[in-house]
Amino acid sequence: MSEHETRPEDLEPDQAQPEDDYEYVPGGRRRKGRGLKGCLAVLIALVVLVGGFWFALTRGVDWVSDQFTGPDDYPGPGTGSVEFTVNEGDTVAQMGRNLKEQGVTKSVQAFIDAAAGEPDSSGIQVGAYELQKEMKASDALEVLIDPANLIGFPTVTIPEGLRLTEIVSTLAENTDFPKAAWDRALQQPDKLGLPDYAEGNAEGYLFPATYEIKPGMKPVAILKTMVARWREAADAAQLEAKAEELGHTPAELMIIASLVEAEGRGEDMPKIARVIYNRLDGPGDKGGTNGTLGIDAAIAYGLGLSPGSTELTPEQLAEDTPYNTRINAGLPPTPIEAPGDDAIAAAANPADGGWYYYVTVDLSTGETKFYEDYDGFLEGRDEYKAYCETSDRC
Repeated sequence: MSEHETRPEDLEPDQAQPEDDYEYVPGGRRRKGRGLKGCLAVLIALVVLVGGFWFALTRGVDWVSDQFTGPDDYPGPGTGSVEFTVNEGDTVAQMGRNLKEQGVTKSVQAFIDAAAGEPDSSGIQVGAYELQKEMKASDALEVLIDPANLIGFPTVTIPEGLRLTEIVSTLAENTDFPKAAWDRALQQPDKLGLPDYAEGNAEGYLFPATYEIKPGMKPVAILKTMVARWREAADAAQLEAKAEELGHTPAELMIIASLVEAEGRGEDMPKIARVIYNRLDGPGDKGGTNGTLGIDAAIAYGLGLSPGSTELTPEQLAEDTPYNTRINAGLPPTPIEAPGDDAIAAAANPADGGWYYYVTVDLSTGETKFYEDYDGFLEGRDEYKAYCETSDRC
């Protein structure tokens, strides 16, 4: 043993190393290393170091790539067909999300970047467009900024003169909503925008026109649009102001407009409106009308008969309902159908004349003659009967 070699037994008690920390080697004992535990710690440290380096390297490569290559985008031109809808209130980012969701573009950012470089992107119109799967974002944008590419929304047309029940049937047949959904909507009149004088009844206030059924529109929204269109017609005719001038309420003018719609056409409408006013406001005994209107379309409405019934039986004519304008003087309680622009304008601006009667003497042409007294009416009635003898229109 070397004189400089220290033996364990020569150490002070607190300096002595545990036996396990020494190992035997030829020529003596020496301090034992960390062994497997030490190697494992070093290995873990190396893995962490290399992993951190790799993470930093890949993130750096991705960042550099983004700066020079831009967001993911398809090369185009695309395949197949996709109907894509731009909804009311959609932002460019929302359009981008919707495009990606439908498989049109590869990333939202690609579309946002394309729109940022195109001034016309601010004018993209609400509507449906035909696109393709896997389009280049700039190509998809090019389609959307051109209004000529709008496909258009489904439409439903409500003709003039339909009753509320017929309007509901037409809407149910031409939309995805059943009749029950429309009936529920009509039970919420406060949401439809009806005037107070309609008293919650939409009869006569769902304006006849062609309407686009846009994505997301439900029955209440569609009916509200129809009432808003009625409001335009009423304002154009100055309905409220004219009602005051004529000594009637706006509700009464709407009832008169519906009667005019049922009875007349074209240039005859203001004359028919005048006949109604003369009977309502003139001397009760003038022409023997006694304030009754004698409009059979109203009687048919009160009986629930289909519109267009020109010949009612004596029993039907005698049945006393609030809508029997042969028995009851004055106006029926509500409109009987939906009047259009011309009928509303006629009710607000009746022609000047002393007529109390009119007869449509030719159903094929709609020729209508007007009379101031009952004798004239009888002449017109005879002319109508003669027409019916040679026509199958009666």
